Amino acid sequence: MGTATEQFPCSLSIEVPFPTPRLASIALKALQVDKELSPLVRRTFSTISSTEGSANGSAVENVLRTHYEATTNRMLRVAVNSFMDSLNLVLEVIQDLDTDVLATKHAAA
Repeated sequence: MGTATEQFPCSLSIEVPFPTPRLASIALKALQVDKELSPLVRRTFSTISSTEGSANGSAVENVLRTHYEATTNRMLRVAVNSFMDSLNLVLEVIQDLDTDVLATKHAAA
């Protein structure tokens, strides 16, 4: 039996920045409940730190990182397309319903 890299040679990491760590955590929790349907694809979620945009340069975990591994490029593409659809829905819900995002939107106007 080969190594994990040999079994899942195709990979992709997607990093999505959020305005706050709380929103990144909400997105992570909403997206990770749906399991991958194919055993030919593996996916992991995490939040990672970003110092970009923070006032005092301190790191905050406001970036959602999703890492995919798949047996073929086609399987990777199908899985990522599905993830992007789900991510789009989560972002629309956050934009429409989250009070922090609404407050930021009104403050900028």
